[in-house]
Amino acid sequence: MKVWNMAEFEFFGYSTGNPFTDYKIYGEFTGRNETKTVLGFYDGDGVYRIRFMPSFEGEYTYRVWGSFSDKEYTGSFFVDKAESHGMVRTDGRHFTYDDGTPYYSIGTTCYVWANQNEETQAQTIETLKNSSFNKIRFCIFPKHYDYNYRDPICFPYKGTPIDNSDINKYNFYEYNENSSGNSWDFSMFNTEYFKLLDRGIESLMNLGIEADIILFHPYDRWGFSKMPAWANELYLEYVTARFGAYRNVWWSLANEYDLCRHKTIEDWEYYAKIVTKNDPYHHLISIHNCVKLYDFSKPWITHCSIQRQIGENELDNIGNWLDKYNKPVVIDEMCYEGNIEQYWGNISGEEMTRRMWKTVILGAYPGHSECYLNDDIWWSHGGKLCGESHKRVDFLHKIMTECGRLHPKEYTIAENDDGSVKLQYFGEHRPCYKIFNFENEKYRIEIIDTWNMTVEDIGVHSGTVTITLPSCEYVAIRWKKICD
Repeated sequence: MKVWNMAEFEFFGYSTGNPFTDYKIYGEFTGRNETKTVLGFYDGDGVYRIRFMPSFEGEYTYRVWGSFSDKEYTGSFFVDKAESHGMVRTDGRHFTYDDGTPYYSIGTTCYVWANQNEETQAQTIETLKNSSFNKIRFCIFPKHYDYNYRDPICFPYKGTPIDNSDINKYNFYEYNENSSGNSWDFSMFNTEYFKLLDRGIESLMNLGIEADIILFHPYDRWGFSKMPAWANELYLEYVTARFGAYRNVWWSLANEYDLCRHKTIEDWEYYAKIVTKNDPYHHLISIHNCVKLYDFSKPWITHCSIQRQIGENELDNIGNWLDKYNKPVVIDEMCYEGNIEQYWGNISGEEMTRRMWKTVILGAYPGHSECYLNDDIWWSHGGKLCGESHKRVDFLHKIMTECGRLHPKEYTIAENDDGSVKLQYFGEHRPCYKIFNFENEKYRIEIIDTWNMTVEDIGVHSGTVTITLPSCEYVAIRWKKICD
């Protein structure tokens, strides 16, 4: 057992009636530096589970009790030194792991990869393994939307889904309001469905990828977006108990919360309280918009998860959001590379890459996805990536890591914490030279071709110097202070 790994304990208990609602299981874990009480969950076949993530080395004792059994269980275990960086936390306007290592987020969106067939799931993990994405957004509930009309391989509740014979007849709003035929028992979870998500989260964790889990969304023909309040509460308790001990989990309360017609701001605030109350590890949590931003100043929100896709200048607001909220800004959706009909899913790889670089220069963190018309579209199903921008992610992440945490200085220039490194990105502009006045300081200058992924070192300079540039798009220039 290692620090920040999950310890899981299995107990047998009552299985009569409805174990999901009739019985509770709790665990208290005590080490030298912490005591945490966690809620467990029922996993079918009379099995109850308690999951715990220790934050420190040393011996822990535990006590497990609840109405699930007439017995109380105790024990102990030893936690060795960590082999991971731990959970991601916020650090002002940036992110850092528990062990102090900076985290530079470059995420992708792949909404329902975890409830596709095993072949597609495996291909998604293999694709991520060979990429440099370190965060992925995906849903717990299945999704009904264009290019994604297929049913999941199983459903989150016991019951019967709607007849799909008229699947193309309605848009998602009409399905949500008018469709009938679903027969779910919202008090009876299908544990096989949640085991698929367990497997997916663990696979991502093993790759060092953060799982940005979307708890609610509006794209629905099965009734999961308009469950009664009691069912939403039960669901949130279940998923936080089940997934909370994975160190790589982030909570996204909603994807496009402002399109969820059956929930009010008061509902979102209440559901946020349920999640944070039942999460003793204090995972990162946010809420994502379609048009209207949520009030990210709310104390429960750790970072801003933002969609902005109407015009390239929308990204210029990043500085205002950083100043207003003083929290990390993640542009999880800024249009996607692809060729589908919808405008938000058909920008070029060059434009996707340009927006990602611009986001970084403005002091925020970029999100990616891909919408090329195939049997499996990455943005929805996962599988394979076939575009061009994803090939540039490793290079961008390398530059971010080398520069350190960047803060916007001017419109096209960012600098690191102590100002010793500056990075300017020209994007679609194509200057043939740039003049520097370094006075008596010495700087090493590098010309970066962000599309062809090259770095040209043009030496150390001081005083006033004119640097020749290649007069092409997507060029950056980096200068590093030389200390004698």
